[in-house]
Amino acid sequence: MKNRKYKILVLSDLKESTINVLKSSISLAKMVDGDIEFFHVKRPIDVVEKESQLSAFRIINEQHSATKKSIQKFVNPLSETYGLVINYSYVFGNVKNEIREYIANYKPDIIVLGKRASKTFKVIGDSITQFVLKEHDGVIMIAAENALEPNKNLSLGFLNDIDESFQFVENLIKHTEAPVKSFKIRKKADTIKESKTFGDKKTIEFVFEKNDNTMDNISNYLSKNNINLLCVNREKKKTANKLSLMKSDIKDVINNLNVSLLLSGGQNFSLQQ
Repeated sequence: MKNRKYKILVLSDLKESTINVLKSSISLAKMVDGDIEFFHVKRPIDVVEKESQLSAFRIINEQHSATKKSIQKFVNPLSETYGLVINYSYVFGNVKNEIREYIANYKPDIIVLGKRASKTFKVIGDSITQFVLKEHDGVIMIAAENALEPNKNLSLGFLNDIDESFQFVENLIKHTEAPVKSFKIRKKADTIKESKTFGDKKTIEFVFEKNDNTMDNISNYLSKNNINLLCVNREKKKTANKLSLMKSDIKDVINNLNVSLLLSGGQNFSLQQ
């Protein structure tokens, strides 16, 4: 039995999309009973470039104050609106090193990252999504620009074989509008659509054949069905006609599906081929 709240770590670059990332994080926290920790890393080179040592100290002190105010601008109104405490911290340093250390010390159950509207595979800094996927073998949420609304039901979808073993799935199902949509990729698509049940929710299953247009086709169906959270299983397993998602597939999912993603834990890897 769970005897503590899940720990949710939000990694932010303090861009305007931060408000949407936080709203999605709050929505998730309320569904799974989680605490939110907000973390930002600022590179020293972004603060001080060609300044004297005395000027550098003054500028760094000013930036500490400015950074704290920037974080509070995002965190405080949402915390008050939705009645959820959001702890926050920030450091100046190497982005990847500081994130690695923070993950190791905080040991989050879920890490939340923002997703750019463009299809460039960069979120905060250079390849931070790739870096986090390698460092963290727990659940990762990649929040799309269209935020999840706290205290409102989801329109939930599953990509490939998701079952009760997927962490938090029971919590999500309780806050989901019926029917749930299941999207599967097969070597050969024997059927386009069929119905079954998942938990106590009716599920409609869409099956797609693996080809160059698969992600575009799935993206269209996600849009048509108004899916706002897609659970993606990144476990390695193959059977007969079933295809597991390889590293390149995960990268395609992140780049090409314009919806918030919840990636299952259990497999840490780099997206580099």
